Amino acid sequence: MEYHNPVLLKETVDGLNIQPDGVYVDVTFGGGGHSREILSRLGNKGRLIAFDQDKDAIKNAIDDPRFLLIHENFRFIKRFLRFHGYREVDGILGDFGVSSHQFDEADRGFSTRFQADLDMRMNQESPFSAYDVINKYEESQLKSVLSQYGELRASAGMARIICEERKHQEIITSDQLKAALGRFLPKHRENKILAQIYQAIRIEVNQELDALKEFLQQSVEVLKPQGRLSLISYHSLEDRLVKRFMRNGLFEGEPEKDVFGRVEVPMKPVGKFIIPSEKEIKLNNRARSAKLRVAKKI
Repeated sequence: MEYHNPVLLKETVDGLNIQPDGVYVDVTFGGGGHSREILSRLGNKGRLIAFDQDKDAIKNAIDDPRFLLIHENFRFIKRFLRFHGYREVDGILGDFGVSSHQFDEADRGFSTRFQADLDMRMNQESPFSAYDVINKYEESQLKSVLSQYGELRASAGMARIICEERKHQEIITSDQLKAALGRFLPKHRENKILAQIYQAIRIEVNQELDALKEFLQQSVEVLKPQGRLSLISYHSLEDRLVKRFMRNGLFEGEPEKDVFGRVEVPMKPVGKFIIPSEKEIKLNNRARSAKLRVAKKI
């Protein structure tokens, strides 16, 4: 089984506008597909630094003197690049979301297909898991998570039922959670609603949107002028943050104008967003929701 089938492989690496002697960063190493493609375009003096917080991904490290793999969350990109002696880089690639490997490993708890303990940790060394969200959050917190991150209309009812069920018995497994929420899972829409529920819990467990915001803000600091950012998102919450940041350097609102009515922004989008072809989606169904955006630092 392939660890992870890289999405929009050529397009994402093309977006970096690789210079053979440049320094590049892959902040979502996973199975190393994008990293190998970057290395294939680098010369002897080129360098690639990769990040991944999942210890399973570390087993895929590439034996190449031009390559360095850092076992950390990409929200610490600036700190660890500086630690290893890199103040500026030529380009950064990110392929967000859950890897094929994480979905296919039943005991990780990411997939709605399997019976598993409530886990969903991308960093397996983290003490905080989906179990904690479901069993320890107050009703108002649960409602907020399901509403904001899952965009679920029935978030209030779901939160109330979860809190009622766990009074009788801890909710430890995915099957218990599905049983508790059964009334909200009509047969014709069960998979879609479950995917939204899982997405909401996963984002909360891994602080995904906070990590993305921290990463984006630091990316401007570590990119050289004209340096490229090439990022794939898989749901609207991520894509909205990426789009807004690339357009005006903010996550909300509009940038302030100076006395001449001009706006100073840190980045400029390169071209329009790119989605996978029908052929790629046929070969890799998980590519269907991918959206690639590229920007360069001004």
